[in-house]
Amino acid sequence: MTPILHNVIVFAAGFVSGSINSIAFGGSLVSFPTLVWLGVPAIIANATNTAAVWPGSLGAVWGYRRELGHTAPRMYWLIVPSVLGTVAGAMLLRVTPTEVFDRLVPLLLLFATLLFAVQEPVQRRFNLVVAHRGATWFAGAIIFQFFVSVYGGYFGAGMGILMLAALAILGHDDIHQMNGLKNLLALFINFVAAAYFVSAGMVVVRDALVMAAGASLGGVTSAGIARRMGRQAVRRAVIVIGFGMALVLFLRL
Repeated sequence: MTPILHNVIVFAAGFVSGSINSIAFGGSLVSFPTLVWLGVPAIIANATNTAAVWPGSLGAVWGYRRELGHTAPRMYWLIVPSVLGTVAGAMLLRVTPTEVFDRLVPLLLLFATLLFAVQEPVQRRFNLVVAHRGATWFAGAIIFQFFVSVYGGYFGAGMGILMLAALAILGHDDIHQMNGLKNLLALFINFVAAAYFVSAGMVVVRDALVMAAGASLGGVTSAGIARRMGRQAVRRAVIVIGFGMALVLFLRL
């Protein structure tokens, strides 16, 4: 394969990954396998993918800047457990066999997708919106976000649905605002993990830069597409992708 064709494939994988991550989650299931298919060792491909996707989160945050402007200030405290959890997860990647954690991923994704799918009817049935704004629920969300970030630092594919589930627990019902905050948290998670992996010499810099360019373009352009699709259409897409990802990962086992 020529270097030009290699770069075209890496850029295209980054664009698709950034687009998917902007609208829902799961873009790493495109970009990570692409790097492995191109001959990059799995651990290095994982680290390179993480380094590449964080600019896509930056583009997605910019695309959702209007929705983020209406976000409650206390939600930004979720950045703290995101950073701490990411450091723990990135360190865990270097010392833990991947098979152990991989077996937990499909179960986590299935649970989170089910939780997100039933959030609206359960919230309407029991009128839990006000209760979800209390300190106890928010403390639980901080703890949950820490463990989501551990997973994000370790592997990352699918962490978006876990963050959306956490926001749903807190009573958020605007999928676009949830996506904006999710992308902001993912920006910090991916940046911290990428910095760790680069400092550890685990990243193929050329592939990361090319893929980052594609991911940034995909992240910026997809927020507008999500708005035109409508809230319910995006919510359904999140649920379908969640179940699909869980199925794929179960089959991999």
